[in-house]
Amino acid sequence: MGVEPENTLRSFVAAEQAGLDVIELDLHLSKDGALVVMHDADVDRTTDGTGLVAEQTLAELRALDAGRGERVPLFEEVLDGVHSSLQAEIKDVAAARALAEVMHRRDLTARVEVSSFHDEAIAEMARLVPGVRTALIGSRFGTDIVDRAVEAGAATVCLNIRRLTLEVVEHARKADLKIIGWVVNTQDHLRLVRALELDGATTDYPEIKRTGRFTA
Repeated sequence: MGVEPENTLRSFVAAEQAGLDVIELDLHLSKDGALVVMHDADVDRTTDGTGLVAEQTLAELRALDAGRGERVPLFEEVLDGVHSSLQAEIKDVAAARALAEVMHRRDLTARVEVSSFHDEAIAEMARLVPGVRTALIGSRFGTDIVDRAVEAGAATVCLNIRRLTLEVVEHARKADLKIIGWVVNTQDHLRLVRALELDGATTDYPEIKRTGRFTA
């Protein structure tokens, strides 16, 4: 998020207060198997620590400053701290299994959509949580992203707005997939979202809500 420390509870509360439709977050597993909210595989960029998330315990991660005194949040803290719908991005099959356990325990199928760059993680979520909404993310892609999404059981594709073409959009529509563009932080990208009649977009700046409906 562009106005608060990213992937912190503070940023999610700000996004909810701005009235955004869905809050997007990223999940990793700590060394001891906790689902923590962190974008990168390591903590170097977004905290005062160093090293891989997967090589640190929950206690070690919680001791870090994630910006303005914020701690690295647990996924369940976000569930309790905001009431918005969530899109949770997972990085691998192991995270899918941990997330599936939480979704079953807390009955989150209606509230949480699961996204990933990895087809196998999406397929695993669909297997473990019947009825879960899933989205396949693409950064560099052609029309093959649509075929991959269909095969993995995803209902949505989240696509890099800088590489999105009308051909890909038309292919996705024929497959009855929803299309979300990311990251939409400029008016030029916003105009493209509207021109292509996308179903939504992801942004780092909640104020863009004035001119569109987005996730943050």
